[in-house]
Amino acid sequence: MTYTLAEIAIKLDAKLVVPAELDDAKAASAQINGLATLANAASGQVAFLSNSKYQQQLSSTKASAVIVTADAVESCPVSALVMANPYMGYAILANLLNSTPKVACGIHASAVIADDVVIGKNVSVGANAVIESGAQLADDVSIGAGCFIGQGVKIGEATTLWANITVYHQVQIGHHCLIQANTVIGSDGFGYAPVKGPYKWHKIPQLGSVIIGNHVEIGASTTIDRGALDNTEIRDGVILDNQIQIAHNVIIGENTAMAACSVIAGSTVMGKNCTIAGLVGVNGHINIADNCVFTGMAMVTKDIPHAGVYSSGMPVAPNKEWNKTNARVRRLDSLSKRVKELEKLLANN
Repeated sequence: MTYTLAEIAIKLDAKLVVPAELDDAKAASAQINGLATLANAASGQVAFLSNSKYQQQLSSTKASAVIVTADAVESCPVSALVMANPYMGYAILANLLNSTPKVACGIHASAVIADDVVIGKNVSVGANAVIESGAQLADDVSIGAGCFIGQGVKIGEATTLWANITVYHQVQIGHHCLIQANTVIGSDGFGYAPVKGPYKWHKIPQLGSVIIGNHVEIGASTTIDRGALDNTEIRDGVILDNQIQIAHNVIIGENTAMAACSVIAGSTVMGKNCTIAGLVGVNGHINIADNCVFTGMAMVTKDIPHAGVYSSGMPVAPNKEWNKTNARVRRLDSLSKRVKELEKLLANN
């Protein structure tokens, strides 16, 4: 897809500012066919500057134009697309220039679809997909190659599933969702009862389901377990990264974002508008308030009743420094006892 710079300015609702030495009409008619970073952009591409860390790259960029804020226009050697939020401009333009192929086109001859499946208008199903009895696919749903859609599954309008996704029975997925490859939704939660005998664990059937809201995005190889009795719920606007584990009966509130390799244990309720960085571990059976932020490698072990930023992971340090710090930490208990003994002595004198 190709646009002129003038067309892009209109679509971004941005002001086009052309350097004095360039011809306005010629610059406005420049053909744009791609996006790139400031450092790697070439003629015919647009870059963006939203992080001051990359300010020094602006003066040497070879892009045809750069999306910038008003205060960076004077430093821009090429045409500028001026808007308050350059990162949002980048996101909009990336969608305009998106060349990602469709998940599937039409219904492939090798797809196995039960006779009573309800299929809406303009539905696509890729090669070797299996859709079982009672499933419902709304208009404009796309199912990638090798997907398994279990009995009674409901998938809302314009939702897309990439290849090799497994959706277990009775799961419900809302409209305009995007689910990346190899994700599993509705597998059994980790439910077992301890028993005496040679086999210690007795499996508990997981009788709930998974309910996914609208405009939810789920990354590749993520797993979302079905509830034990009630449902696991991923509410509207949630975005989940790759390789995330959501355990049974978890509820994630609207518009919460969760980065890769983080986990939430069973029956925890995560509030709305939370941000969870990578490698965060959240304990089970706790409640977390709206608008909480957990930085990388945080371990959340108890209720968080108030909004705020929470951390617990130790930043990396040179090995010698870390060993010294670790040695000091190990001595804290004995040091605490000595301090208490000294306080008693002082109190008695």
